[in-house]
Amino acid sequence: MSEAHNEHESAIKTPKQLITVVILAFLIPILGIMLLVQYVTSDKLTGAGSNSQEPGAVESRIQPVADEGFKLAGASGPKVLQSGEEVYKASCQACHGSGAAGAPKVGDAAAWSARIAKGYEGLMKTAIAGLNGMPAKGGNADLDDVEIGRAIVFMANQSGAKFKEPEAAAPAAAAAAGSASAAALSADAGKKVYDAACVACHGAGVAGAPKFGDKAAWTDRIKQGNPALYEHAIKGFQGKAGMMPAKGGSSASDDEIKAAVDYMTAAVK
Repeated sequence: MSEAHNEHESAIKTPKQLITVVILAFLIPILGIMLLVQYVTSDKLTGAGSNSQEPGAVESRIQPVADEGFKLAGASGPKVLQSGEEVYKASCQACHGSGAAGAPKVGDAAAWSARIAKGYEGLMKTAIAGLNGMPAKGGNADLDDVEIGRAIVFMANQSGAKFKEPEAAAPAAAAAAGSASAAALSADAGKKVYDAACVACHGAGVAGAPKFGDKAAWTDRIKQGNPALYEHAIKGFQGKAGMMPAKGGSSASDDEIKAAVDYMTAAVK
C-alpha cells in the first residue's frame, strides 16, 4: 500500500518548485522559437524578392513597358542614310510604282526619257521642291538630300538613265557644314533665344549668371572655349551661386542654344 502511494506522488513538492516549472514552461517554447527564427534568417537570402528594394530592381519595375527591347539612338549620333531602294519603297513607290497621279512609272523608259534629259541636278530640284502634285521630298521632310539623290538614281537608272549615285559628305565636310549652319543660325536666332530663355538670369546677373555685356564676368568663362560653354548651356550647369537649367528651361534646339551662347559671348568680345 505504501509503495503504491509513493508511485502517485508528484515531483513538485514545494511552491518554489511549482513556480520554477511554470516559468520553464513559458521560457522553453519562446527560446525554441527564437532559435528557429535565427536559424532561418542567418543565411543571406537569394532568389526572387531578395533584392526587391535595390535601386536597380525598383527601376526595372517602374520602367515603361513600351521601352522594353528598344534603345533610342543618341540625338547627336550620325544619321544612317538609307539606300535608294529603301527610300523608293518607303516614300516613292506608292506613285512611281503604279504611275498614279501622272508620276512616271519605274521601268517605263518612254515616261522617263524627257525627265532624264533634265539631268540629275534637274531631277533633284524637282524632287526636293515638289512639282505638279508631287510633294516635296515625296512627303518625307526627314529625308536627307543624299537619300533623295539615291532614290532618283535608283528609279531613273531602271528607266534608261546611267546616273552615278551620290556619295554622302565626308565627316569633316559634314562638320564644316554644321558649323556654317550654326554660324548662319546665330545671326538670326541667337538674340531670339536669348530674349526668350536667357534674359531672365543673364539680363540681371541672377543666381551667379554672368550678366549680358559684363566683360569681366564673361572673361574666365570664354577662356574655357565654346565647346564647354555649349555643353553647360545645353545640359545645364551647377554653379557656386545657383543652378542653370538645361537649355535655360526652354525647348530650343541644340543649334539655337549654341546661337544664344554665341550672341552673348560676342557682346563682350
